[in-house]
Amino acid sequence: MASSSSIHSRLALIALLSATTFYCIHKYRRLKRLKNLSSKLNPSAATRGKIFFISQTGTCKALAQRLRDLLASNGVAFDLVDPRSYEPEDLPKETLAIFVASTWDGGKPPKDGEFLVDWLSESAEDFRVGSLILSGCRFAVFGVGSRAYGESYNAVGKELSRRMVGLGGVEMVPVGEGDVDDGEMDGVFQDWCDGVIRVLKGGSAREGAVGLVSDGEYVDSTDDEEEEGNDDIVDLEDIAGKAPSRKNGVVKVAKGDGKKEMVTPLIRASLTKQGYKIIGSHSGVKICRWTKSQLRGRGGCYKHSFYGIESHRCMETTPSLACANKCVFCWRHHTNPVGKSWQWKMDDPKEIVKGALDLHTKMIKQMKGVPGVTPEKLQEGLTPRHCALSLVGEPIMYPEINALVDELHGKRISTFLVTNAQFPEKILMMKPITQLYVSVDAATKESLKAIDRPLFADFWERFIDSLKALQEKQQRTVYRLTLVKGWNTEELEAYFNLFSIGKPDFIEIKGVTYCGSSATSKLTMENVPWHADVKAFSEALSLKSNGEYEVACEHAHSCCVLLGRTDKFKVNGKWFTWIDYEKFHDLVASGEAFTSRDYMAETPSWAVYGAEEGGFDPEQLRYKKERHHHPKPQPQVVVA
Repeated sequence: MASSSSIHSRLALIALLSATTFYCIHKYRRLKRLKNLSSKLNPSAATRGKIFFISQTGTCKALAQRLRDLLASNGVAFDLVDPRSYEPEDLPKETLAIFVASTWDGGKPPKDGEFLVDWLSESAEDFRVGSLILSGCRFAVFGVGSRAYGESYNAVGKELSRRMVGLGGVEMVPVGEGDVDDGEMDGVFQDWCDGVIRVLKGGSAREGAVGLVSDGEYVDSTDDEEEEGNDDIVDLEDIAGKAPSRKNGVVKVAKGDGKKEMVTPLIRASLTKQGYKIIGSHSGVKICRWTKSQLRGRGGCYKHSFYGIESHRCMETTPSLACANKCVFCWRHHTNPVGKSWQWKMDDPKEIVKGALDLHTKMIKQMKGVPGVTPEKLQEGLTPRHCALSLVGEPIMYPEINALVDELHGKRISTFLVTNAQFPEKILMMKPITQLYVSVDAATKESLKAIDRPLFADFWERFIDSLKALQEKQQRTVYRLTLVKGWNTEELEAYFNLFSIGKPDFIEIKGVTYCGSSATSKLTMENVPWHADVKAFSEALSLKSNGEYEVACEHAHSCCVLLGRTDKFKVNGKWFTWIDYEKFHDLVASGEAFTSRDYMAETPSWAVYGAEEGGFDPEQLRYKKERHHHPKPQPQVVVA
């Protein structure tokens, strides 16, 4: 019995030793292969490094090109690589790899870089690949994103770094993080590039701050006593999400309440170049082309046709250049800041209105002497009667929006406010305004996310609640639909389903305006619908409503159509979409409750849908630009 037990013990020991031996042989051969691979991939070899750009709008590609040129000027040759044309299996052959990557939808990479990022993630989790496959590769990552998206900020860049390290890669410098909205990304990127170049030349990642030790780990060489003396350093979350751009890696508190100004010098320069006049630290004003047009007697905008405003007496402004969306059709090319809440220094509403009026009238005065501008029209233009709070950004974000509206109404200036349907609580607390718009850029959750690219994770719930909030308003309310061909023009049924949620007085349906090429949008002229397309879409919506809404007006030049509620604004077969502005101001001044019916006015025949004028005021002079296009060659007819 004892002998049998002894034999079993010996056999078990032999089996264990055999398994251990086989494992050691396997491990030895694997390490030998990796060692051979590593020796082939020695950094001293003449292999050129590669810069991978993972880009959605072109920003990362431009930064990658800038880095390549900078490295070349320092005698270091790198190739620029589009990940779509690269085989990730070749990464173990690389000795130097730099990634410039953007973070897109929900913390994911753009489609062009999905395969490469997924390969790295899968390889790092696959035990068969091992943790030394990239041990011969030195790398660096610069991420591009927006802090306004919260936890997903630069998620792709951080993921790339983590996976590369997990596969044995040696990180040359810490992950660089550029915020496209803070106006400091160029400086941050340049500092990061300088660190990369220093490492490639044999120095440390950052002079006097971070060094790269032999095993690839970072050590902080900043003097402890120096850190203790920096009493004016604050946490980044306390300063509106600004990224550190100075070499000491900290941001100091501004004087006063410590809040930053919304408009940075870079944003101010960009908006000024586009013709905006900046008011204080977060507001702006710009003269509209229709204001100029009606000053010259060449026709007014669609609001003139639909609601009777005098376009030459309309001031376009906003008390908040910031927005909570990054819409694909944004005609400001995303030069304005973004944010989910007000986190900047705040200017006084009276000063904003005064500044807007002063700057607006200065721009009107510049029209003196322009052909067609009469002294009478110029004088009228110097006294604005309407204010379109829709210039750029999200005006309803401004905490003192009610006080600003009161200031305008006190000067008998009507208010047309547009909100992007992400702040329902702000809509509910708004005082009466002349007309309140909600942008309805899409009718489904998926398309709204794709078109508006909202910052809020609960954007759809906010959108629906914003529509519901309209029902609580007694004054005029409007859905503003922007049709983008190929994006939302097929959602007729879904749009109709939204009517019952907000029950707006009017529905404006407008074709998207193409504003030229932009790194932030992939829209082309192919996405712009014809006026006939907009009319057909509007008529189809009207039919679906079974008479609740009918097509009331059109402005062919703006490719815009208006639907109106028949039970409120069609009286005895006539439309009353226009506004009695003097009556409105009297009602506001009275302090008593009133509704949209109390200040409506009859729509002139030329503005009604189907009129031969197409919404063009016959008292204005229609002006058409001469087009010097070469005529198409006509086919030649040969007579035998």
